[in-house]
Amino acid sequence: MKTKQLVFIDDSGDPGVKSHSSSHFVMAAVVFNDDLVAEEAALAMRKFRRQLGWTDDHEYKFSKTKKDYIKQVLRLVAQYDFDIYTIVVNKAKFSSMPKNLYNDSISELLKAIPLKKASIKIDGYKGTNYTKRAISQVRKKANVPAGQIADIKFTDSQENVLVQLADLVASSIFRSTQTNKADHNDYVDILKKHLAEVRQS
Repeated sequence: MKTKQLVFIDDSGDPGVKSHSSSHFVMAAVVFNDDLVAEEAALAMRKFRRQLGWTDDHEYKFSKTKKDYIKQVLRLVAQYDFDIYTIVVNKAKFSSMPKNLYNDSISELLKAIPLKKASIKIDGYKGTNYTKRAISQVRKKANVPAGQIADIKFTDSQENVLVQLADLVASSIFRSTQTNKADHNDYVDILKKHLAEVRQS
C-alpha cells in the first residue's frame, strides 16, 4: 500500500510592523512522509491529552498551555519520524514589510519542501472567500511542479491535533528568537533532530 505525505502548517508571531508587533514572523511546516506514522503521532497526542485530564476537544496551543506540558508533548512526538521546514522573518531587516508576507511565506515554505503528492493543511477557517483566494495565491507563487500537491486546505486547528502540533513547532521556533527569555532554546532543542531546513530572511 502506498503511503501518503501529509503536511501541516501554522505560523507564530505576526506579519505586521506596528509598535506592538512581534520582532519576528515564523511560518512552519510539519511533514510526515508516511500517513501511518502521522496517525500514530496524533494518537500519542490524544492519549497524552487524556492523561492530563483534558476533554477530547481541548486544544494544544503554545500561548495557552503550561510550558512543562508543551515540553512533555514535544518529547513524546519527537520519537516519531517527521521533518520540520521553517521560514523565519526578522522584521528588523526590512524598511517596510512585504504586502502579502503571510501568503508569500507559505509559498516559500512549499518551495523548500520536497513535496510528493502532498495533502496540505494550513491553520485557518476553511471555506471562506479569503481562504479560497489565499490558496490560489499560494499555489501560484509556490509554482511547484504539477502533481506535487494533491490538495491544500485551510483547517480549523481545533479539529486537527497535527495542525496543533504545527502551532507548537512554529511557536517553539519563534520562542528561540526571543533570546531575552530563559527558555528560548528549550523547545527547539527537543525538536532539533527534525529540523530539515530553517530559512532566515
